[in-house]
Amino acid sequence: MPAMMRPLILSLCLVLAACGGPRGPAAHAPDARPAAAIPAGQVTAPNFADADPVDGWNGRPPQAYPVHGLDVSKFQRSIDWELARANGVNFVFIKATEGGDRVDEMFKDHWRGAGRAGVARGAYHFFYHCRPAIEQARWFFRHVPRTPGMLPPVLDMEWTPFSPTCTIRRTPEEIRRDAEIFIRAVTQHYGQRPILYTSIDFFEDNQMWKVQGAEFWLRAVAKHPKDLYDGHPWTFWQYTSTGLVPGVGGKVDVNVFAGSAEGWAGWLAARAP
Repeated sequence: MPAMMRPLILSLCLVLAACGGPRGPAAHAPDARPAAAIPAGQVTAPNFADADPVDGWNGRPPQAYPVHGLDVSKFQRSIDWELARANGVNFVFIKATEGGDRVDEMFKDHWRGAGRAGVARGAYHFFYHCRPAIEQARWFFRHVPRTPGMLPPVLDMEWTPFSPTCTIRRTPEEIRRDAEIFIRAVTQHYGQRPILYTSIDFFEDNQMWKVQGAEFWLRAVAKHPKDLYDGHPWTFWQYTSTGLVPGVGGKVDVNVFAGSAEGWAGWLAARAP
């Protein structure tokens, strides 16, 4: 290289370096890449941002909880699971099935990727109100393997006003009966009781607190669950659908576990199949 070119190239490199900065709508710490595989169950601190953050939580904010994780589906096309794990993704619930005839096209890829990276993984079923509950449970069994160390399966029950084929609203008694049928079948098949995910409108419309033996995962993106759900107990809290997580392209749902890092280890041990 001619000597007269060296100062010019050095100056160009410095300008390019100065153009770097935080990525996305909200800044977070530089992405951490693990030097070695992170053991399953070891808690990593969240290095997340939010495209639409809440300005002040009434009560304990989600950042006060040490154990964070995601829920994902076909809308997250590609995930660098090792990078996500190193940056605070300790668990993930992956959409597997819907109704009695639909399988999420990214389930197998996400299931394998999360498992290889040491992310605690579970699968969820989106309930369809136009099919019998036992039929939907059996559809879930066909596509979700009984995997050692898996998180409890999840039953996702919501209203479906935008469904092209099923927008019915059944009675609260029928809804709760379906939930209990699904829970019993899944408990028998996997050897562990599933978690029930829902949103505030569905929870209140159908008095879901009456479902016997249910452990809850609650959606609350503007208030703490204790305020929105009148103090009802929860194990997981979905606090945003606009999370920005290293390793995940675009926005993603982010959740917290209700307890401490030590409580997480105990909960995993107690809920293992």
